[in-house]
Amino acid sequence: METQREKKDNVVLIGFMGSGKSSVGIRLSYRLRRVVEDTDRLIENREGLTVSEIFAGKGETYFREKETELLKELLQTRSGCILSVGGGTPVRPENRALLKQLGTVVYLRVKPQTVYERLKDDTTRPLLQGEDPMGAICRLMGERREAYETAADIILDVDDMPMEVILETILDALREAVPDVT
Repeated sequence: METQREKKDNVVLIGFMGSGKSSVGIRLSYRLRRVVEDTDRLIENREGLTVSEIFAGKGETYFREKETELLKELLQTRSGCILSVGGGTPVRPENRALLKQLGTVVYLRVKPQTVYERLKDDTTRPLLQGEDPMGAICRLMGERREAYETAADIILDVDDMPMEVILETILDALREAVPDVT
């Protein structure tokens, strides 16, 4: 029987909001013929609320606790999946350990300007609803950089990288890390 300390065969996508985790996850799922799960969507479905509504009504701490609970559950129930996690998930040290156990962690790294351009008109991002979204992006990215980097097995700078190149780079890295992945 597998213990929790053994690494599972999931592919875990991490990165700042707007880094492309959901888009890459969907396309990677087709390439690897694996189910893709988005942890934000799973939490929204369970709570019956959007992430924005959870933040507004129950607070960020509540949401982060739900993320940790979900990761523990996924560790017991998911294998051979692609998991796209929320941008703040790796901030908690406990979550970084859980992510590592869940599988090969791929950090999709982007520059603040890329995030701003992708999300400037998106009103569903609770952490960017303020007077200075670019300042908030830079501050949050700075705060989270070390967490992302320490959680990651693979780091990709994806700002100007075409989707097909992102997918091939991930697949090549996975083949090196886990030879029987494809």
